[in-house]
Amino acid sequence: MLEIINKAENTHDLEKSELVALLSYNEFDEEIFKAADRVRKKYVGDEVHLRGLIEFTNICKRNCLYCGLRRDNKNLSRYRLTEEEIINFASKAVSYGYKTLVLQGGEDDYFTKERLINILKEIKKLDVAVTLSIGERPYEEYKAFKEAGGDRFLIRIETTDKNLYEDLDPGMSHDERKRCLKDLKELGYEVGTGSLVGLPNQTIDSLAEDILFFKSIDADMVGIGPFIPNEDTPLSKEAGGTFDMARKVMALTRLLLPDSNIPATTAMETLNKNGRLLALQSGANVVMPNVTEGEYRKLYALYPGKICTGDTPAHCRGCITGKIKSINRTIGEDKGFRKSHR
Repeated sequence: MLEIINKAENTHDLEKSELVALLSYNEFDEEIFKAADRVRKKYVGDEVHLRGLIEFTNICKRNCLYCGLRRDNKNLSRYRLTEEEIINFASKAVSYGYKTLVLQGGEDDYFTKERLINILKEIKKLDVAVTLSIGERPYEEYKAFKEAGGDRFLIRIETTDKNLYEDLDPGMSHDERKRCLKDLKELGYEVGTGSLVGLPNQTIDSLAEDILFFKSIDADMVGIGPFIPNEDTPLSKEAGGTFDMARKVMALTRLLLPDSNIPATTAMETLNKNGRLLALQSGANVVMPNVTEGEYRKLYALYPGKICTGDTPAHCRGCITGKIKSINRTIGEDKGFRKSHR
């Protein structure tokens, strides 16, 4: 096992069988985390890049079984920010020092190509990098958003197991998901993807495939989070994922993608009160604090127990800065593009 970890740290390459072995046993987890932390330090340094997250709509036409925003969830109060509110939250986030903003929402057809282009152009006037996380769109829309100033695009594969994906995402196609990733890469976005760890019927084998998939597309960003069952979804009674397994998948991803940007995801902190710090010490180099304001924070209810929903963006910024400094890391001062892209 130690030889495999050593190989991963030095060559950034593993066979599927080697990944399966590392994922199957937990006696060597600390060694994996330490190796991932060394690789992170060597390739991306001690800076932690903050991305300010604006959750601009919780309306979604999709019906994914694991997601609280799913179309058939009648227990959720729906909202949609106005263009003015989005720009206002973006301006405030910049005043708190954010150099990157993430526009994230459900797949809401109200936000047409034209509306999103207007929003993008306004936000780009603030001299920030912009990441879009708005789901599946046609190639020409992705192209238009890139031309309007979109820098990055985040679209999780969720799982590379095609059957599992299509079971959990009714009416959606795994091939279409991959098409989106391919188009985005072709258009010159920094492309982010990722997976949920602990989905029902997910195997160790498919988690290994997930990590190899991230490497095969040379993902610029990879977000790994534990699956946390939501009581307002059909998967409410499922066991869910564990913090430890999500952290391990994330650490192995760092070993294979040494210079990618990897967030310490909020969901990890929902399962472990020090989750984000532990993730930052196991390969992560990005944190995405929420800069949405007011009641909207509670209504973007992907999963239960989401942290910081009662906080203000200013408080979040101060809190996460203090935590990052407590582990002798610094806040990134630039827009945080992938090192090999700068």
